[in-house]
Amino acid sequence: MHNDIIVIDGLIISKWERSTFEDMRRGGITAANCTVSVWEGFQDTMNNIAEMQKYILDNSDILMQVNTTADIKKAKQENKTGIILGFQNAHAYEDKLGYIDLFKQVGVGIVQMAYNTQNLICTGCYEKDKGLSDYGREVVAEMNRVGVLCDLSHVGRNSARDIIECSKQPVCYSHCLPAGLKEHPRNKSDEDLKFIADRNGFVGVTMFPPFLPKGVDSTVDDYVAAIDYIINIVGEERVGVGTDFTQGYDRPFFDWITHDKGYGRKLTEFGEIINPKGMQTIGDFPNLTAAMLKAGWSNTKTERIMGQNWVTILEEVWGK
Repeated sequence: MHNDIIVIDGLIISKWERSTFEDMRRGGITAANCTVSVWEGFQDTMNNIAEMQKYILDNSDILMQVNTTADIKKAKQENKTGIILGFQNAHAYEDKLGYIDLFKQVGVGIVQMAYNTQNLICTGCYEKDKGLSDYGREVVAEMNRVGVLCDLSHVGRNSARDIIECSKQPVCYSHCLPAGLKEHPRNKSDEDLKFIADRNGFVGVTMFPPFLPKGVDSTVDDYVAAIDYIINIVGEERVGVGTDFTQGYDRPFFDWITHDKGYGRKLTEFGEIINPKGMQTIGDFPNLTAAMLKAGWSNTKTERIMGQNWVTILEEVWGK
């Protein structure tokens, strides 16, 4: 079944190199939201995009860029992995609304509004949250206009609610877990999960071990149980996978992403990162489909969560 269905990972921030892309193919990934910007500004982000597009060109036997949902279906037909360019921070927009359309034209389709701390638009989940700024409201409106999906995974609760209510398009948490299973600043309460879903939003579920109840002792079955927990709150048509794979990175990378703006105060401590048993590499993705079926999920439910629901939400925001 895994080989036949569309498989979409709503967030991968792994080290971009041939071995990672080969593992994405081994895992049967049809498309993935691949991070090309976190703390970087406009110019450095453009450099990152140019580098990723070179990777896609050099690995065109197994990769293609995804700009539309039709491209996702094409990637499936051609047995390739589609790369969706995504940001984990809207900092690259700087204070220029015109940059939003410019980045969209080069393929940026999903943008997280803030990464852990304050930017010009809103506030992340590790800082006192004053909500969406007036400039932020203009940014949301322009993202709606050009067709960029607003991602709220690392965004603070007040800012997230403002964006959900401000946006005329559906928005998402591309990679989160429920606070009902483990209290953590990055995990979302049952109330917040219901709030986004009731307003046509979407929830991608991560397996990042510090956010799971069993931490480094988690298994792929624990991950499936966490997905089911969220499904029971928001319904199986509003949920997908967003692993947050960090494959290929070592301690300096985690030190960088856990500091404010990549260099300031330390925000959190993850400890050792050991992915759930059975999902330790991207190539293990077939084990996730198998675990869903083992848990008694129907084929339809499994197909939806593994990718079809992502196609639906992206179609709503991007068009076909």
